[in-house]
Amino acid sequence: MITSFYGKHFISLQDWTNEEIDTCLDTAYDLKLKFARRIPQASLRDQTVFMLFFDNSTRTRNSAEAGATQLGAHAHYLDARTMQINHGDNAKDTARILSSYGHAIACRHCGWEVGNKFMEDMAKESRVPIINLQSDLYHPTQVLSDLMTIQEHFGRTKTDGLKVSVIWCYSTTHKKPISVPVSQAMLFPRYGMEVTLAYPEGYELPGWVIEKARKNAAFYGGSIRITHDLKEAYEGADVVFPKNWGSWVADGYDFDRADNTKLTDEELEILAKNKGWKCTEELFALTSPRCVYMHALPADRDNEVEDSIIDGDRSIIYQEAENRLHAVKAIMDLTMGGRS
Repeated sequence: MITSFYGKHFISLQDWTNEEIDTCLDTAYDLKLKFARRIPQASLRDQTVFMLFFDNSTRTRNSAEAGATQLGAHAHYLDARTMQINHGDNAKDTARILSSYGHAIACRHCGWEVGNKFMEDMAKESRVPIINLQSDLYHPTQVLSDLMTIQEHFGRTKTDGLKVSVIWCYSTTHKKPISVPVSQAMLFPRYGMEVTLAYPEGYELPGWVIEKARKNAAFYGGSIRITHDLKEAYEGADVVFPKNWGSWVADGYDFDRADNTKLTDEELEILAKNKGWKCTEELFALTSPRCVYMHALPADRDNEVEDSIIDGDRSIIYQEAENRLHAVKAIMDLTMGGRS
């Protein structure tokens, strides 16, 4: 077990070993049990977490804010649009100043080609850990809770050989970053899972992501394959993640727009060509008898999935969402010095 985490940044799980991730999960399970038994765990009493958001959020903000409170810390919610970032402050300025005021900086910034760079730049200057609450490239708190949920459902030592399909779906609600499938494709093979990445042409992930995923699979014993056949992705799957993501090649991020995640008419027209990419009863029937449906949420219920599946007996989305709380608490507890 790895026990030295104080001050460690949490930007990408690629920077954390399996042993470190396992310790984080051990901590999350412990904190979840204490939460269920109403046992206080104020390990971060009198500490401060600055939560810097460039994008809208429900689960990410509230799990982090509630988690900090339950650990005895105080979370400051910071809307980037109301800060001096718009008037010249850069990542260095922000990190130097906020890290002198508190004990961690958590950030959500999904701007393509700028979000993760902003966090990495803060990490170079910060005296406290930087916690990634989603960037353009990674969503480590989400995928950690995904892994936790899969382990809870199938058994912590029974992920080897699990057939997990990460499937692109049609959606018109907003531009969705590639950070969730990127993080899943690189992490799940490290736990022996056989990952299928399915999408229509034009929605491929960057080549370096697939290269890292294949290296992870080769080293840890998992596998990853790519298909453009929707039915093939569902056949025999034990876990399905049918979720939309944008085209990293075509989708931009316009900071001057009031809502930079809104889809344009041209983008909606391109999306419509793949309207058939939806999680349906017919497709779900092709999965294994023990298959479960998972989704990071929010789901586009009109286009991504049929209600009978997302609200059905084999949907574990709310368990997955709850685990966001326990996963982020574990990250804060370890990196902010809650445990020796």
